[in-house]
Amino acid sequence: MPNHFHAIWQLHDGINKVSFQRDLLKFTARSILKFMMMNDDPLLNSLKVKAADRQQQVWERNSLSIDLWSEKVFIQKLNYIHNNPVRGKWKLSLTPEEYKYGSALFYETGIDEFGFLEHYKG
Repeated sequence: MPNHFHAIWQLHDGINKVSFQRDLLKFTARSILKFMMMNDDPLLNSLKVKAADRQQQVWERNSLSIDLWSEKVFIQKLNYIHNNPVRGKWKLSLTPEEYKYGSALFYETGIDEFGFLEHYKG
């Protein structure tokens, strides 16, 4: 989706969820802003904010993070993520497997074009 992303991750023992999410959002925001500045992206102006601690803001302040406490809930969220580019307002592909930035093709074929995906069943 052009203005957001969905991800499912598993935290290992000893990793604090709040700290992990904070660090992920901070790292990705800085990377996105650096890329936009290097390429004189006209959308950079749309990220300007009047805040004491920043000039631009990439992510919403309260990004939604939920625990997937059962396989049923996990499958529900995975299906939502896979179908979001198809059924969502963006209509970015005809099928989940066609969406370039999704994991549906990985679940269909087992081929990890990103180099970091893992099947939830191991």
